[in-house]
Amino acid sequence: MAAALGWGALAASSLVIGALLGLARSWPDRIVGVVLAFGAGALISAVSFDLALEGGKVGDRGVLGIGLGAGALTYFAADRLLERSSQSGGGGALALGAFLDGIPEQAVLGIGIAAGEGVSVSLLVAIFVSNLPESIGSAVDMRAAGHSAAAVRRLWLAVAAICTIATVGGYAAADATSGNFQAAIDGFAAGALLVMLIDEMIPDAARRGGDVAGLVTVLGFAVAASLSGIG
Repeated sequence: MAAALGWGALAASSLVIGALLGLARSWPDRIVGVVLAFGAGALISAVSFDLALEGGKVGDRGVLGIGLGAGALTYFAADRLLERSSQSGGGGALALGAFLDGIPEQAVLGIGIAAGEGVSVSLLVAIFVSNLPESIGSAVDMRAAGHSAAAVRRLWLAVAAICTIATVGGYAAADATSGNFQAAIDGFAAGALLVMLIDEMIPDAARRGGDVAGLVTVLGFAVAASLSGIG
C-alpha cells in the first residue's frame, strides 16, 4: 500500500509542478503551444501503447471498446457542461481531461503494483510527462481568464490528490479485479484522452505553436513511445 501511495504521488506530482510553472511567469503563446504539442504527442503514445494496446491484451476487445465509448461520452458531456458554467473560465477543458484520464491511468498503475509486476516505467513516465503540458497550459489559460493563483493551485492540488488516491484504490481493489475490468478502465482513459486531444489540445497547440507544432508532436510521441513497453 505504501508503495502504491508513493508511486502514485510521484506520478501525480507533475500536475502540481506544471501548474506552478504555468503560474511562475508570463509564458509566450508560442512556448505554450510547443509544450502542448509535445504533450499531445506523448498522450497519443500513451493512448496507443499503454492504454488501448494493453487493454486489448489483458481483456476482451469488446470490453475495451465499451470503455472507449464511455470515456469519450463522459468527457464530451462534462466538457459541454463546463462550457455552459459561468465559473469555468479558460483552461477548464485541459483540467477536466487531466482529471478524467488521470484517475483510470493511475488506478491501472496501482493494479500493476499489487499484481507483483512492479512499477510500469513506461506508464509512469507517460503519466508524468503528459501531465506537465496539460497543467501548464491550463494554469496559463486560467490565469488569463482571471482566476487567482491560489485558486489554480488549489485546483491542481486537488486533482493530484484524487489521482494519487486512485493509485491506492487500484492497489486495494486488485484482487477483486479481472482483466476485463482493467481493459474497461484502460479504454475509459483512452476515450477521454482522444476527445480532449482532438477538441482541445491539438488545435490549441497548432494555433499557438505555429508551423513547428506538428514536428514537436512527433518528438513527444517518439520520446514516450521509446519508453513504452511495446510488444
